[in-house]
Amino acid sequence: MNWYCVHTKPTKERLVLHHCKELLGLETYFPQLKRKRTIRRVKKVVIEPLFPRYLFCRMDLASHYRAVKYAKDVLDIVSFGDKPTAVRESIIDDIKNWAGEELDLIAIEPKPKPGDLVEITEGPFMGLKAIFLEDLDKKERVSLLLSMMDSEAKVTIEPEKIRKFEAS
Repeated sequence: MNWYCVHTKPTKERLVLHHCKELLGLETYFPQLKRKRTIRRVKKVVIEPLFPRYLFCRMDLASHYRAVKYAKDVLDIVSFGDKPTAVRESIIDDIKNWAGEELDLIAIEPKPKPGDLVEITEGPFMGLKAIFLEDLDKKERVSLLLSMMDSEAKVTIEPEKIRKFEAS
């Protein structure tokens, strides 16, 4: 059995995923992306498909091709010419490895580790650099070591107000 890429109607990936996984009993993979977005001037963390309108399904073409291709909300199985194209197992493995610990969920921003230099992006300390110390309160706040005017102060701040500092 090989992996194939299934092309769905807009925003119907989860319905097709349910059909393939629960009703047909096929192995599926639907990588998603977790990122910060500003929606109506409000910053939110959203989860959206890594590949909008596509998901991966492992199947035997001889027995499941028609059941998947003609399922509700499926447009097609990605093909070159008239033959569906298999997706290499290594590509699926690479995406799964990139996704990390949270199953099928890829965070777009690197998470700082203790000792990393971060930049404060909002609030009264905006633009200042600090050393990331630790996550607090189930990741709703983080602790930073801020150096100002020849002294150091430990401050707590919301994690969405910092980003890992990348020297250019």
